[in-house]
Amino acid sequence: MRRILTVLMLLSVTYFAGAQTSANTPDALKLKETEHDFSKIPQGKPVYHTFEIVNIGTTPLKLDDVHASCGCTTPEWSRDPIAPGATAQIRVGYNAAAEGNFEKMISIAYNGNQTKMLKIKGIVWKAPEGSAPANASIQFLKKQTL
Repeated sequence: MRRILTVLMLLSVTYFAGAQTSANTPDALKLKETEHDFSKIPQGKPVYHTFEIVNIGTTPLKLDDVHASCGCTTPEWSRDPIAPGATAQIRVGYNAAAEGNFEKMISIAYNGNQTKMLKIKGIVWKAPEGSAPANASIQFLKKQTL
């Protein structure tokens, strides 16, 4: 009975020591920026921004998943591990369907259990409907050059 208790105690100490070590591991993913403001963008025209990340750890960094809060925001990233000291990019696209202010969150899951957040924001202005009015001066200029 004593041996069983001793073994259980050693296992629990080992388990909690390992958990404490991983909790104290410094964060290996560094973001050069966490937010991008597109400012004013036209409705219906996709816009893109590239976020740069750096692996400041001593082991390769793996991005497990990058996903956005809605379907109008599309992140693109490499599935290859990022070597220590190397940089990588996450390209985020936004298709502005609705007019007005927007703020979208992008979640980065990496190294199995860590996450970071990115944010894009801006104002969508309504594009005019139809084509531009005809310009009579164009015909005048065409006649002048003939």
